[in-house]
Formats: sequence, C-alpha cells, structure tokens
Amino acid sequence: MSGSVFGILRRLAFAGALLGAALTGSPALAASDTPAKELFGAAAAPAPLAARAIGSYARGCLAGAVALPVNGPQWQVMRLSRNRNWGHPELIAFLERLAATAPKVGWNGLLVGDLAQPRGGPMLTGHSSHQVGLDADIWLNPMPRRELSRKERETIQATSMLGADKKSVDPKIWTAAHLAIVKAAASDRAVARIFVNPAIKQAMCEGAGKDRAWLRKVRPWYGHDYHFHVRIGCPAGSAGCKAQDAPPPGDGCGKDLAYWFTDAPYAKPGAPPPKPPKPVTLADLPPACSEVLVAN
Repeated sequence: MSGSVFGILRRLAFAGALLGAALTGSPALAASDTPAKELFGAAAAPAPLAARAIGSYARGCLAGAVALPVNGPQWQVMRLSRNRNWGHPELIAFLERLAATAPKVGWNGLLVGDLAQPRGGPMLTGHSSHQVGLDADIWLNPMPRRELSRKERETIQATSMLGADKKSVDPKIWTAAHLAIVKAAASDRAVARIFVNPAIKQAMCEGAGKDRAWLRKVRPWYGHDYHFHVRIGCPAGSAGCKAQDAPPPGDGCGKDLAYWFTDAPYAKPGAPPPKPPKPVTLADLPPACSEVLVAN
C-alpha cells in the first residue's frame, strides 16, 4: 500500500474515531492532549454550520467553510493534495473579485496557494496563521494560459522575486504587473493586510507614484518573496472573530521599512535556537471550535 493511500486511510480512521467519541459525549475530546493540528488536519470536509470565523488568525477555527473551485475563469488552485482551498465565503468572494480584476491590470490570472483547512484550525505543516478562513496565499507567478495538470500543481515551484543580494527585487523578474496585482488586492474593501517580503515592499514604495493610500495595508514580513499573503477582516456575523489591529498610519515606507533592512528582525549568528513551543491543543482554542470539530 502506498504511503499516500495509507496516510489517507489513517486520517479517515482517526477522524471517525474522534467524531464517534465526541458524539457519544466522551469528555476526552476537550481534555485530550492530542495536538489540535492533528484533529483539524484529519477533517476532510467542512463543518455544516453557519459560516463563521472563530478566534484569531493564528488561534481559531472555521465553521461553514466554502471551497474555492480548483479551476476558475481567472484562477487555478495549487498543491491540491493539501486540501487547503477552503475559506469563509467572504474570502472566496474576494478571490473571485481579484481574479476578475487581474486581466484588467495586466495579470493573466491567479495561482492560489493555501487558504485554510476544511474546518480551519492549526495545520499539520506550514503556517501558524490561516486558521479562521480569512487568509490566502497568492503566488507571484501569473497563471499560465493553459490548465495545469494535478502533477504540475504539486511540482511547479513559485518564483522568488529577490535578487542575489536578498535585499532587493530582481529587475529581470519584478514587473509593473506584480505591483498592480498587489495594489488591486490591497485596494479591495475587505482586505485588512497584505504581507510581502521587505524587498518587495521597498519596490512598491519606489514604484507606487502619487496614489499611495493602499500601501498602508502592505506590510513587510519574513519570507513572502514568492507569494503575497492576503488577510481579510472579520466578516459580519462572525461572533468571536478577533480582528487584527489596524496598520499604523502612513504608507509604511519610512522608518518602519528601514528596520527590516537591519539585523534587528533576525536572529543573531550563534544565538541558541528558541525552544519549540508546546503543541496547541483543542483546549487552547475558543470553546466553539469543539463544536466545529465534531459537527456532522
């Protein structure tokens, strides 16, 4: 039996046992020290509840998730094996709007990376955020003018925008269309923040011209040199959704950005690695996440 098939069967068996224990009133669910990422990572389908983002972007879950279709008029979803193309309906609506706008700003279409798991929550691998269905990664590669195969969606690599110095974009790769698609996303009313590599933020500061209000939402962050991370605000009806603070005033192109080109944001050479954090359990998440996990 192949490893992938075995993994699928193992996750299904684990999910079935978990749901059975919960539905029979077992107190072990909330008290379990099983990492929450294993519980939510085992869920293959969304919770059939009213749409609701619960908790914070990095400590929560998602009810009533909707899947972004793997193919759309101006988008294709990548890494299909991860089953992370789920989001709050407001996130899906945003992505559809952005995809429709893309050709108008010189961008052929969106290659969409991770959104959230079917019930949100911590992920087995990768992100610490993307837990409430309000985050989406969009590759900085424009969509090809053909439909990619499933194999290609697993193996094609996104392109880094950085030059050899890792402190600026490569002018042979970075284009006005890259700036335009991020600007289009940041200009959407639903978007709270967009995270990009500091070098990409710098390139946008230099290329934005006089229309700079949208730059306030674009924030520098570690990595993010091959995709931009869009985060929308808490939607109406999502009681218990914890919004992120608004970004600081201004376009973010001054001292705040200069900080990212110093050694301060990064671990100093020779510093001991931080101790791994204690795994997040279901008890660490909002109480409503227990309901989301077992709903069927």
